Amino acid sequence: MTVTLQAIEQAAIYLRDHVAKTPVEASAVGVLKLENRQVTGSFKVRGALWKLARTAPGTAVAAASAGNHGLGLAYAARLRGAAATIYVPSTVDAAKARGILALGATLVRSPHAGYDDTAAWGAERAANDGLSWVSAYEDPDIIAGNGGSLALEILDQVPDVDTIVVPTGGGGMLAGVVTAVLARRPAVRVVAVQHEGCPALAWSLARGQVVTHTEPFDTAAGGLEGGFGALNFEIVRGHVDTATVSEAELFEAMRFLWDEHREVAEPSGAAAIAAVRAGRVDAGPRTVVVVTGRNVARATLVRALQEGRDAT
Repeated sequence: MTVTLQAIEQAAIYLRDHVAKTPVEASAVGVLKLENRQVTGSFKVRGALWKLARTAPGTAVAAASAGNHGLGLAYAARLRGAAATIYVPSTVDAAKARGILALGATLVRSPHAGYDDTAAWGAERAANDGLSWVSAYEDPDIIAGNGGSLALEILDQVPDVDTIVVPTGGGGMLAGVVTAVLARRPAVRVVAVQHEGCPALAWSLARGQVVTHTEPFDTAAGGLEGGFGALNFEIVRGHVDTATVSEAELFEAMRFLWDEHREVAEPSGAAAIAAVRAGRVDAGPRTVVVVTGRNVARATLVRALQEGRDAT
């Protein structure tokens, strides 16, 4: 399996009529790419729509998700009249769980708190039930749709971009961004931002071997939890820099985004902002900072904003 610029361009052409071309906005941290304004509230709908466009109509699909991939797949399946089953960790964000159900998908909570164990458990159940599995990040169509189409938009909207900062979990967005950038603008630097509790890409690069499974840890940023995709590792190795952020820094970035831009981000969605704010990524006016999603439970958002007020 591989991902090509041609595949990314095909995905981008299809998605023009199905997703928002999300805006960019000048900020103290660079230029924000506001995928939190995307359909279903995150970039994940891009890959889900493209994957189902290339899947036989009516195919019943299934996936494991910390939330946003499940929302995207549920939305895409509803549009195509297909059934979708989403397996989620026991710790899934409440807002994301409600959203998946509202879109008509079947939500199945796993007995596991972590994403990796949930994915393995869900894949086995899906296979037994004859459902077509849609990986959240390790699938050429998902990669082309999620990160590839996004990168082409960024290059169009910010033609003088010199750095793109990307929140990173399993690496599906990152792999698409790297593929598009290498083909179109190879001088652009790409920085992957991970949670310090689970920097699977950084671990993989240090070992020279991909870390596909990690132990769950306590975080509100479910999208940053779990191992890195083997296919994605082969695509990005040698072409990215990495940075890590803490839980507190994610919450501070959420407050910054609200205070300065009146935008809502979930903790994982604010990771790129957090890295710049913490000084772990040097940013300038040509740095694009991707805000990946807004789907956050009210209690988590209140906690983020309240902690900021309590500190002043």
